[in-house]
Amino acid sequence: MWFKKKIKAKPEEKLELPDGLWAKCEACGEILYRKELEKNLWMCPKCHFHFRISCRDYIALLLDDAKLDEEDTDLEPLDPLDFPNYKRKLKDAQQKMHMKDAVVYGLTKIGGTPTIFTAMDFGFMGGSMGSVVGEKVARAIRAAYEKELPLVILSASGGARMQEGIFSLMQLAKTSAELALLNQKRIPYISILTHPTTAGVMASYASLGDIIVAEPGALLGFTGPRVIEQTIGGKLPPGFQRSEFMLEHGLVDIVVSRKELRNTLIRILNIVWKHG
Repeated sequence: MWFKKKIKAKPEEKLELPDGLWAKCEACGEILYRKELEKNLWMCPKCHFHFRISCRDYIALLLDDAKLDEEDTDLEPLDPLDFPNYKRKLKDAQQKMHMKDAVVYGLTKIGGTPTIFTAMDFGFMGGSMGSVVGEKVARAIRAAYEKELPLVILSASGGARMQEGIFSLMQLAKTSAELALLNQKRIPYISILTHPTTAGVMASYASLGDIIVAEPGALLGFTGPRVIEQTIGGKLPPGFQRSEFMLEHGLVDIVVSRKELRNTLIRILNIVWKHG
Protein backbone atom coordinates (compact mmCIF):
# COMPACT_ATOMS: atom_id res chain seq x y z
CA MET A 1 0.00 0.00 0.00
CA TRP A 2 1.35 3.37 -0.95
CA PHE A 3 1.05 6.56 1.07
CA LYS A 4 1.75 10.08 0.04
CA LYS A 5 4.40 11.62 2.14
CA LYS A 6 3.26 14.78 3.87
CA ILE A 7 5.69 17.56 3.26
CA LYS A 8 5.70 20.35 5.82
CA ALA A 9 6.24 23.81 4.45
CA LYS A 10 9.32 25.53 5.64
CA PRO A 11 8.64 28.48 7.94
CA GLU A 12 9.88 30.92 5.35
CA GLU A 13 7.49 29.44 2.76
CA LYS A 14 4.35 30.05 4.85
CA LEU A 15 1.87 32.48 3.38
CA GLU A 16 2.07 35.81 5.14
CA LEU A 17 -1.17 37.82 5.29
CA PRO A 18 -1.18 41.57 5.85
CA ASP A 19 -2.20 42.69 9.34
CA GLY A 20 -5.85 43.66 9.64
CA LEU A 21 -6.96 41.72 6.54
CA TRP A 22 -9.58 39.71 8.44
CA ALA A 23 -11.99 40.38 11.29
CA LYS A 24 -13.88 38.01 13.58
CA CYS A 25 -17.54 38.63 14.32
CA GLU A 26 -17.98 38.82 18.09
CA ALA A 27 -21.55 37.51 17.79
CA CYS A 28 -21.27 34.42 15.56
CA GLY A 29 -17.48 33.94 15.35
CA GLU A 30 -17.39 34.09 11.56
CA ILE A 31 -14.04 35.13 10.02
CA LEU A 32 -14.74 37.98 7.62
CA TYR A 33 -12.80 39.82 4.95
CA ARG A 34 -12.42 43.43 6.07
CA LYS A 35 -12.90 44.99 2.63
CA GLU A 36 -16.21 43.16 2.23
CA LEU A 37 -17.22 44.21 5.74
CA GLU A 38 -16.51 47.83 4.88
CA LYS A 39 -18.68 47.59 1.76
CA ASN A 40 -21.45 46.17 3.94
CA LEU A 41 -21.23 49.12 6.40
CA TRP A 42 -19.40 46.90 8.92
CA MET A 43 -22.31 44.51 9.37
CA CYS A 44 -21.71 40.75 9.53
CA PRO A 45 -23.21 39.19 6.37
CA LYS A 46 -23.94 35.96 8.28
CA CYS A 47 -25.65 37.13 11.50
CA HIS A 48 -26.02 40.90 10.80
CA PHE A 49 -24.09 41.88 13.91
CA HIS A 50 -23.11 45.55 13.76
CA PHE A 51 -19.40 46.16 14.32
CA ARG A 52 -18.41 49.38 16.06
CA ILE A 53 -17.60 52.24 13.71
CA SER A 54 -16.22 55.71 14.41
CA CYS A 55 -18.14 58.95 14.85
CA ARG A 56 -16.67 60.08 11.49
CA ASP A 57 -18.18 57.02 9.84
CA TYR A 58 -21.59 57.93 11.27
CA ILE A 59 -21.20 61.49 10.04
CA ALA A 60 -20.55 60.17 6.53
CA LEU A 61 -23.45 57.73 6.80
CA LEU A 62 -26.18 59.91 8.30
CA LEU A 63 -25.63 63.57 7.47
CA ASP A 64 -26.42 65.45 4.27
CA ASP A 65 -23.22 65.72 2.22
CA ALA A 66 -21.41 64.13 5.21
CA LYS A 67 -21.09 67.66 6.57
CA LEU A 68 -21.00 68.72 10.23
CA ASP A 69 -20.19 72.29 11.26
CA GLU A 70 -18.35 71.09 14.33
CA GLU A 71 -18.18 73.27 17.45
CA ASP A 72 -15.64 73.39 20.30
CA THR A 73 -13.05 71.31 18.48
CA ASP A 74 -10.25 72.54 20.78
CA LEU A 75 -12.01 71.81 24.06
CA GLU A 76 -9.92 69.16 25.83
CA PRO A 77 -9.82 67.60 29.31
CA LEU A 78 -7.42 68.34 32.15
CA ASP A 79 -6.31 65.99 34.90
CA PRO A 80 -8.16 67.37 37.96
CA LEU A 81 -7.33 64.42 40.22
CA ASP A 82 -3.72 63.94 39.06
CA PHE A 83 -4.74 60.37 38.23
CA PRO A 84 -1.80 58.03 37.45
CA ASN A 85 -1.03 57.84 33.70
CA TYR A 86 -4.20 59.76 32.74
CA LYS A 87 -2.33 62.48 30.84
CA ARG A 88 -0.42 59.88 28.86
CA LYS A 89 -3.59 57.93 28.02
CA LEU A 90 -5.30 61.12 26.90
CA LYS A 91 -2.39 62.05 24.66
CA ASP A 92 -2.27 58.56 23.15
CA ALA A 93 -6.01 58.61 22.44
CA GLN A 94 -5.85 62.10 20.92
CA GLN A 95 -3.03 61.09 18.58
CA LYS A 96 -4.73 57.85 17.60
CA MET A 97 -8.22 59.25 17.06
CA HIS A 98 -7.33 62.78 15.84
CA MET A 99 -9.84 64.36 18.21
CA LYS A 100 -9.57 66.04 21.61
CA ASP A 101 -12.11 63.84 23.39
CA ALA A 102 -14.75 61.19 22.80
CA VAL A 103 -17.54 63.32 21.31
CA VAL A 104 -18.23 65.76 18.47
CA TYR A 105 -21.22 68.04 17.91
CA GLY A 106 -22.43 70.77 15.61
CA LEU A 107 -25.04 72.01 13.17
CA THR A 108 -25.95 69.86 10.18
CA LYS A 109 -28.86 68.82 7.98
CA ILE A 110 -30.48 65.41 7.85
CA GLY A 111 -32.77 64.99 4.85
CA GLY A 112 -32.79 68.76 4.52
CA THR A 113 -33.86 69.36 8.13
CA PRO A 114 -31.48 71.60 10.13
CA THR A 115 -30.42 69.56 13.16
CA ILE A 116 -27.97 69.66 16.06
CA PHE A 117 -26.06 66.38 15.78
CA THR A 118 -23.83 64.81 18.43
CA ALA A 119 -21.84 61.58 18.11
CA MET A 120 -19.66 59.69 20.57
CA ASP A 121 -16.66 57.58 19.57
CA PHE A 122 -15.95 54.38 21.50
CA GLY A 123 -12.43 54.35 20.10
CA PHE A 124 -11.48 57.26 22.39
CA MET A 125 -10.96 55.63 25.81
CA GLY A 126 -14.04 53.48 25.41
CA GLY A 127 -16.24 56.52 24.78
CA SER A 128 -15.99 57.30 28.48
CA MET A 129 -17.71 60.46 29.69
CA GLY A 130 -15.52 62.92 31.51
CA SER A 131 -16.02 66.63 32.14
CA VAL A 132 -15.37 67.64 28.52
CA VAL A 133 -17.67 65.01 27.02
CA GLY A 134 -20.42 66.06 29.42
CA GLU A 135 -19.84 69.75 28.69
CA LYS A 136 -19.93 69.26 24.92
CA VAL A 137 -23.14 67.22 25.16
CA ALA A 138 -24.63 69.94 27.38
CA ARG A 139 -23.57 72.62 24.89
CA ALA A 140 -25.15 70.63 22.06
CA ILE A 141 -28.43 70.51 24.00
CA ARG A 142 -28.23 74.27 24.67
CA ALA A 143 -27.58 74.91 20.98
CA ALA A 144 -30.73 72.96 20.10
CA TYR A 145 -32.61 75.00 22.73
CA GLU A 146 -31.32 78.38 21.56
CA LYS A 147 -31.61 77.71 17.82
CA GLU A 148 -34.91 75.84 18.27
CA LEU A 149 -33.71 72.87 16.27
CA PRO A 150 -34.20 69.12 16.81
CA LEU A 151 -31.41 67.28 18.59
CA VAL A 152 -29.87 63.93 17.66
CA ILE A 153 -27.34 62.27 19.98
CA LEU A 154 -25.61 59.04 18.92
CA SER A 155 -24.13 57.23 21.91
CA ALA A 156 -21.36 54.65 22.17
CA SER A 157 -19.84 54.45 25.62
CA GLY A 158 -18.63 52.31 28.47
CA GLY A 159 -19.85 54.97 30.90
CA ALA A 160 -18.28 57.51 33.24
CA ARG A 161 -14.53 58.17 33.08
CA MET A 162 -13.06 56.87 36.31
CA GLN A 163 -9.93 59.03 35.98
CA GLU A 164 -12.06 62.13 36.65
CA GLY A 165 -14.04 60.75 39.59
CA ILE A 166 -16.84 63.03 40.80
CA PHE A 167 -16.20 65.48 37.95
CA SER A 168 -17.34 62.73 35.59
CA LEU A 169 -20.38 61.76 37.66
CA MET A 170 -21.53 65.38 37.76
CA GLN A 171 -22.13 65.19 34.02
CA LEU A 172 -25.07 62.83 34.50
CA ALA A 173 -27.04 65.48 36.37
CA LYS A 174 -25.88 68.35 34.15
CA THR A 175 -26.85 66.76 30.84
CA SER A 176 -30.16 65.49 32.25
CA ALA A 177 -31.04 68.98 33.53
CA GLU A 178 -30.30 70.51 30.12
CA LEU A 179 -32.58 67.94 28.47
CA ALA A 180 -35.36 68.81 30.91
CA LEU A 181 -35.18 72.43 29.72
CA LEU A 182 -35.21 71.29 26.10
CA ASN A 183 -38.29 69.19 26.81
CA GLN A 184 -40.07 72.19 28.34
CA LYS A 185 -39.60 74.00 25.04
CA ARG A 186 -41.05 70.94 23.26
CA ILE A 187 -38.07 70.49 20.98
CA PRO A 188 -37.65 66.84 19.94
CA TYR A 189 -34.63 64.81 20.98
CA ILE A 190 -33.79 61.58 19.13
CA SER A 191 -31.37 59.25 20.94
CA ILE A 192 -29.48 56.63 18.91
CA LEU A 193 -27.97 53.76 20.90
CA THR A 194 -25.08 51.81 19.39
CA HIS A 195 -22.91 48.97 20.69
CA PRO A 196 -22.24 49.39 23.56
CA THR A 197 -24.12 52.13 25.44
CA THR A 198 -23.78 51.49 29.14
CA ALA A 199 -23.32 52.82 32.69
CA GLY A 200 -23.35 56.60 33.28
CA VAL A 201 -24.15 57.53 29.69
CA MET A 202 -27.06 55.10 29.58
CA ALA A 203 -28.19 56.34 33.00
CA SER A 204 -28.39 59.92 31.74
CA TYR A 205 -28.91 61.45 28.30
CA ALA A 206 -28.83 58.23 26.25
CA SER A 207 -32.04 56.93 27.83
CA LEU A 208 -33.89 60.27 27.87
CA GLY A 209 -34.76 60.61 24.19
CA ASP A 210 -38.28 61.42 23.08
CA ILE A 211 -37.64 58.69 20.51
CA ILE A 212 -34.99 56.06 21.20
CA VAL A 213 -33.49 54.21 18.23
CA ALA A 214 -31.08 51.28 18.65
CA GLU A 215 -28.86 49.34 16.29
CA PRO A 216 -29.38 45.56 16.25
CA GLY A 217 -27.52 43.53 18.85
CA ALA A 218 -26.22 46.53 20.78
CA LEU A 219 -25.40 45.99 24.47
CA LEU A 220 -27.47 48.47 26.48
CA GLY A 221 -27.78 48.92 30.22
CA PHE A 222 -26.33 50.37 33.39
CA THR A 223 -24.06 47.49 34.39
CA GLY A 224 -22.84 44.39 32.60
CA PRO A 225 -24.52 40.97 32.67
CA ARG A 226 -21.67 39.31 34.61
CA VAL A 227 -21.96 41.83 37.46
CA ILE A 228 -25.73 41.39 37.58
CA GLU A 229 -25.46 37.60 37.66
CA GLN A 230 -22.89 37.76 40.46
CA THR A 231 -25.18 40.12 42.40
CA ILE A 232 -28.42 38.16 42.03
CA GLY A 233 -26.77 34.74 42.13
CA GLY A 234 -28.58 33.50 39.04
CA LYS A 235 -28.54 33.35 35.26
CA LEU A 236 -30.05 36.06 33.07
CA PRO A 237 -32.44 35.39 30.17
CA PRO A 238 -30.93 34.88 26.70
CA GLY A 239 -30.25 38.16 24.92
CA PHE A 240 -30.57 40.16 28.12
CA GLN A 241 -29.60 43.84 27.64
CA ARG A 242 -29.41 43.54 23.86
CA SER A 243 -31.41 45.93 21.67
CA GLU A 244 -34.08 43.39 20.78
CA PHE A 245 -34.64 42.49 24.45
CA MET A 246 -34.89 46.19 25.32
CA LEU A 247 -37.38 46.78 22.50
CA GLU A 248 -39.54 43.93 23.76
CA HIS A 249 -39.49 45.41 27.26
CA GLY A 250 -40.17 49.01 26.24
CA LEU A 251 -36.81 50.71 26.77
CA VAL A 252 -36.27 51.51 23.09
CA ASP A 253 -38.83 52.47 20.45
CA ILE A 254 -37.32 50.90 17.34
CA VAL A 255 -34.37 48.71 16.33
CA VAL A 256 -32.98 49.75 12.96
CA SER A 257 -30.32 48.26 10.71
CA ARG A 258 -27.44 50.58 9.93
CA LYS A 259 -28.42 50.49 6.26
CA GLU A 260 -31.81 51.99 7.15
CA LEU A 261 -30.69 54.37 9.89
CA ARG A 262 -30.46 57.54 7.78
CA ASN A 263 -33.83 56.98 6.11
CA THR A 264 -35.41 56.23 9.48
CA LEU A 265 -34.02 59.46 10.94
CA ILE A 266 -35.37 61.44 8.00
CA ARG A 267 -38.85 59.92 8.42
CA ILE A 268 -38.84 60.61 12.19
CA LEU A 269 -37.76 64.23 11.70
CA ASN A 270 -40.44 64.74 9.06
CA ILE A 271 -43.05 63.49 11.52
CA VAL A 272 -41.96 65.24 14.74
CA TRP A 273 -40.56 68.50 13.34
CA LYS A 274 -42.67 70.77 11.14
CA HIS A 275 -40.62 73.96 11.64
CA GLY A 276 -38.21 75.59 9.17
